[in-house]
Amino acid sequence: MADSYVLGWILCSVMALVALCGVVLRRQKWKGISMRTEPLKTVLTSNGECGSADASHADVIIVGAGVAGSALAHTLGKDGRRVQVIERDLSEPDRIVGELLQPGGYLKLIELGLEDCVEEIDAQQVFGYALFKDGKHTQLSYPLEKFHSDVSGRSFHNGRFIQRMREKSASLPNVHLEQGTDTSLLEEKGIIRGVQYKTKDGRELTAFASLTIVCDGCFSNLRRSLCNPKVDIPSSFVGLVLENCHLPYSNHGHVILADPSPILFYPISSTETRCLVDVPGQKVPSIANGEMENYLKTIVAPQVPPEIYDSFVAAVDKGNIRTMPNRSMPAAPHPTPGALLMGDAFNMRHPLTGGGMTVALSDIVVLRDLLRPLHDLNDAPMLCKYLESFYTLRKPVASTINTLAGALYKVFCGSPDQAGKEMRQACFDYLSLGGVFSAGPISLLSGLNPRPLSLVLHFFAVAIYSLGRLLLPFPSPKRIWIGARLISGASGIIFPIIKAEGVRQMFFPATVPAYYRAPPPVK
Repeated sequence: MADSYVLGWILCSVMALVALCGVVLRRQKWKGISMRTEPLKTVLTSNGECGSADASHADVIIVGAGVAGSALAHTLGKDGRRVQVIERDLSEPDRIVGELLQPGGYLKLIELGLEDCVEEIDAQQVFGYALFKDGKHTQLSYPLEKFHSDVSGRSFHNGRFIQRMREKSASLPNVHLEQGTDTSLLEEKGIIRGVQYKTKDGRELTAFASLTIVCDGCFSNLRRSLCNPKVDIPSSFVGLVLENCHLPYSNHGHVILADPSPILFYPISSTETRCLVDVPGQKVPSIANGEMENYLKTIVAPQVPPEIYDSFVAAVDKGNIRTMPNRSMPAAPHPTPGALLMGDAFNMRHPLTGGGMTVALSDIVVLRDLLRPLHDLNDAPMLCKYLESFYTLRKPVASTINTLAGALYKVFCGSPDQAGKEMRQACFDYLSLGGVFSAGPISLLSGLNPRPLSLVLHFFAVAIYSLGRLLLPFPSPKRIWIGARLISGASGIIFPIIKAEGVRQMFFPATVPAYYRAPPPVK
């Protein structure tokens, strides 16, 4: 009997020892893995396996499957990378922005092999803009003479475009799309190893990859760990859809220089026209109590062209009015091994010029070209150092479009100041001159000529043109004073934007050491 007790005690001791070893080994395996959340906290994680066998061995995780995320997934997948995409909602988005792709963006779409994504969604070709002010109007055509006839801007329903890109990405066998809400970045010794996310059915999972790219849009909850976000909200857009509306200039975007700020019209299908009314500030009239309807009918409607008036009022009466804050945020990344920011999570500008998608697609082309020479992405610190060149190489396109968007919005907004009024009128008259005076600025806006210096020259050419109108034929003390305030105001508009973009990277990128960074040597 005593022997049986001793034997039982030995067996229990052995089992306890085995269990203890298992616990220690598991803790050793997970030691150092932490989660980056907002605000940045470090806690141990204890659970999680990847959602699928293929995705668990991904080279790249992409958080977000909007325009940037979907295009990037297809691009990296086509280059042979194993890509896992985690998107909060894979159903078709319904947004009132991201509907106009400039010709420069369309060329990037072609370069990425995604040009067929604007087919079969009733997308409309856009050949330029029409500008309206105080009953006068002028036509600004894109300089497309040197390009194939298919090259132009495109306008469409944002959701249809995104779904087409998601379908194309998912058609690649090495790209895995999954619906889930990201909750944190997984960090080990300062290196991002992956993400933790919650699936549609509520399970909390983790996914690991050599590189995690955050593209989760303007409401990103991960970017604070990877950059210094300084988000400004100068205004909001009020969105309407006009049905069977015949615009004064077919296949053109229309910009009305109204008071207090611009109004946009552009086709999004063969029967629908998008109207975006800019409302300055962060507070908009209430839709629920009828303030918005009254504002649109009494303040906005009298300023729209007569050809659009009836369709505009009918859209207001229909009541499908939506609003969205307009955000701008300069790119201010913290280079972090194992992670990268892209799209609106990384950089935003006022949507007046419709340049967001062009910047995102251009960034993807730059990143693709940087990653192509690399056989693997496992050396995170070395990869991070190499990808610092991305922030400089993207600047010609990004800084030109960002600066133009911010400067044009401030010039186009109504101002009680006489100098501001003169600048706004001079901008309209300058663009109405035609020739190089319109072709130059419109080529910058379209993304076809991403040259920051050209942008600055045209901006101050408008200011000098306005000054000349003030001082000729006979300058008076009052006019000289207005002219001085005009030049001061113009400088106050553009120089802070340039400073936020980075003077050195914007105008002298070749002086930045990262500009010449070579790919890491193959081990």
